[in-house]
Amino acid sequence: MQRLRKLYHDNIYGIIGTLAFHILLLGAILLANVKIEGEVKEEEIVIDFSQPEIQPETKEEAKEQHEDENTPANDQSSASQTSRSNRAVNDAAKKDPFFDEDYQREIAEAQKLVADVNKQLSKEIPEMKQIQMPEETTEGMDPDKISNTIYSGESNIHYNLEDRYHVKLPIPVYLARGGGKITVDIWVAPSGKVIKAQLRPYSGISDPMLPEYALQAALRTIFNAKNDAPSLQKGFISYTFVAQ
Repeated sequence: MQRLRKLYHDNIYGIIGTLAFHILLLGAILLANVKIEGEVKEEEIVIDFSQPEIQPETKEEAKEQHEDENTPANDQSSASQTSRSNRAVNDAAKKDPFFDEDYQREIAEAQKLVADVNKQLSKEIPEMKQIQMPEETTEGMDPDKISNTIYSGESNIHYNLEDRYHVKLPIPVYLARGGGKITVDIWVAPSGKVIKAQLRPYSGISDPMLPEYALQAALRTIFNAKNDAPSLQKGFISYTFVAQ
C-alpha cells in the first residue's frame, strides 16, 4: 500500500501533465472541426429571363375572352347566379315530387295574373280633359230666374260670382265614387270664360279623384259675358259629392 502511495506521489505531476495535454489536443481538434463545418459554401443563383412560350389563341377563345372583358363583373355574377338558380329549380322540378301538376297549375295561374296586371297598368290613362261630364245650360232662360245652386240628386253645386250667372255648368258629381265637398276659387274674364281655377284646402275626402273632377269642371264652366266686369273677376264654385 505504501508502495502504491509512493508511486502515486512520484508520478502525479506526469499524469496531470499527460491529461492536460490530451485535453488541450481534444479541444483543438473539436474547434478545428467546428470551423470547417461552419463554412457554408455559397450556391450560384441563376435567373431565367426567357419568356414562356405562348400558345396562339383560337378564334373561339379570343371571342369568349373579348366578351368577358366587355361584360361588367356584376352582370357576369348576376347572370351566373340566375343560371344556377334556374338550373336548380328545373332540377328540383324533375326530381322533387313536390312539383306536381297542381303546383305547376298554380304557378301558371300566378304568371297569368301578373301578366293581366301588367297589361292593365300599361293601358293609357285618359287625360282629365278627355273625361265627359253632363252640363247644365241656361240658354233661353230668364237671367233673373237662374239659380246659382244646382241640385243633382243629393249632390249639389253652388257658385258665387257677383252679378254673373252661369251659361254652361259642367256637373262632375256623376263621376264620384266617394263623397265630400270640394271648393274651387275661380278667376273669370269679362267674356265669361274661367281663366284660372285653384283648389281650396279640403279634408275628409274618400275618393282621391274628387279634387281633380272639381277642378276640371270649374275650368270648363262658362258665365255670361259682361263688358264692364273686372279683367279677372274672382269667385268660387263648391261641389258637394255624394258617394254613388
